[in-house]
Amino acid sequence: MRPPILIIPGQGNSGPGHWQSLWEANLPYASRVQMPNWDFPHRPDWVEALDAAVRRANETGPPLLVAHSLGCLAVVHWADAYRRPIHGALLVAPPDVEAPEHREAFASFAPIPLHALPFDSRVVASSNDPYVSVARAREFADAWLSRFTEVGPRGHLNTASGHGPWALGEGLLEDML
Repeated sequence: MRPPILIIPGQGNSGPGHWQSLWEANLPYASRVQMPNWDFPHRPDWVEALDAAVRRANETGPPLLVAHSLGCLAVVHWADAYRRPIHGALLVAPPDVEAPEHREAFASFAPIPLHALPFDSRVVASSNDPYVSVARAREFADAWLSRFTEVGPRGHLNTASGHGPWALGEGLLEDML
């Protein structure tokens, strides 16, 4: 039996053509975590919303978390605050909210916890993501004891960078399942 999948988008949510939305629509065991305010994210609110979703999902089994962008940091902060069973986490394009150009907008998500996650995880990063350098993404993966996959110059791995359907991501998801 497959674990339930919780889709955790970043700021602004993932639009209809985004790979997360396509996965949600095509996987009967996937659902989106609804954050209190997509446009003005606040860490405590996002962590609470994620915890409520994990608790609900755990009624059928430990979920696999599939996070993009700021959703990755919600997962990492959630793991810092709670110890609920999950199947694992696929963390795609985690942003560096500690970088000077992002610090003010995402202050509540800093500092980024840099210690081992208590579950299986994989960080996926692009070599030209405007929100994180590949070196910093690798630093996250190393600190979190996550497997690391660099996908080359693919932008922020979102719709704007041409990622609606995302075959490589589907393979990574299958790997996590």
